[in-house]
Amino acid sequence: MPRLSELVELAVESFFPKQCVGCGRGGFFLCASCREKLPKLLPPICPKCGGPQISGILCPSCCQRQGTIDGIRSPFRFDEVIRKVIHQLKYQNLKAIAPQLAELLFEYLKSNPLPGEALIPVPLHQKRLRERGYNQSKLLARELARLTNLPVIEDCLIRVKEAQPQVKAATLEERRRNVANAFSCRDERVHGRQIILVDDVCTSGATLESCATALKSKGAISVWGLVLAKEIYK
Repeated sequence: MPRLSELVELAVESFFPKQCVGCGRGGFFLCASCREKLPKLLPPICPKCGGPQISGILCPSCCQRQGTIDGIRSPFRFDEVIRKVIHQLKYQNLKAIAPQLAELLFEYLKSNPLPGEALIPVPLHQKRLRERGYNQSKLLARELARLTNLPVIEDCLIRVKEAQPQVKAATLEERRRNVANAFSCRDERVHGRQIILVDDVCTSGATLESCATALKSKGAISVWGLVLAKEIYK
């Protein structure tokens, strides 16, 4: 007998049939053809920020500023179809695509493993959470937890300072100031553990860096950022 969740999904699909975000083909949120064309972020990369770096060593920016986060990794460049997909997830209430996107992260982790004993989603400020109704990073983390069997530690990392979206900050330094001291870790569940931070997009890495600082202040051994897509500056 079908579960209630399956019946609800069938009912929703009957009124709002799935369409590929990339090409509009019916039956999928992201069809196999568009999935294959997603803009992969391939090595060599900077071992710290995860951006393209032809030498495979620390990029000039990371050499100048030794941050708290151990590293950031992403399977895709924030471009083309993946940009549209993430926009739909964040701003168009397409929460149902989260399981498929988590599968992409899981596939990446299988070939690019990160040290991690628990997943933590990057939190939204309460005001923005009320406006949007959900945290897309938490959706991704929960689905990824189901695939990896890693626990999700929720509500220990909180956003204590409201700030403008990072994409509106003009420079890297503005982005860093924008999220400086914006996060707080309010309990000891991360103490002595290796943490993987989950988010949808990395622009400058300032948000993940600020999160890592808060987590390590409570005793996290290591903090790695795992995001669906990374903005690449040319």
